[in-house]
Amino acid sequence: MVEAYRQIDKRLNELRPLTLAARPARGWIRAIREGLGMTMAQFAKRLGVSQPRVAEMELGEVDGSLTLKSLKRAAEALDCRVVYLFVPNQPLADTIQRRALTLADRQLASVEQTMRLEAQGVSDEDQREESRQKVVERLLRHPARLWDDP
Repeated sequence: MVEAYRQIDKRLNELRPLTLAARPARGWIRAIREGLGMTMAQFAKRLGVSQPRVAEMELGEVDGSLTLKSLKRAAEALDCRVVYLFVPNQPLADTIQRRALTLADRQLASVEQTMRLEAQGVSDEDQREESRQKVVERLLRHPARLWDDP
């Protein structure tokens, strides 16, 4: 069975080119409205709001305060649709692997500290790496546990 994160990574790789389309400096609402040759007053009428509300919406889109619901209404009034997408900075598989390695290192550091306090020898690098990989494999069998700690 393919893990969910692998399916998501595959889908996001297909969509990654879309994420390069940066929002225009004055926002999509204004860009599309002006591209259509629609005035603020005309757009306000289509939305059933006042012209000052349209100005607020356009500014709200730019500063990030416009709700998704309002953005969707604006898009529909412009015969558009909103595409909502989270784009991870790296593949989810890499994030999961890095998190597992971080937690494995924490766990091993704790064990090594205890061993030093008990005057027991700390394993050599090959043994430490082998232990690290075993901890990572154990963590990856239950990925929800990766996120219990900050």
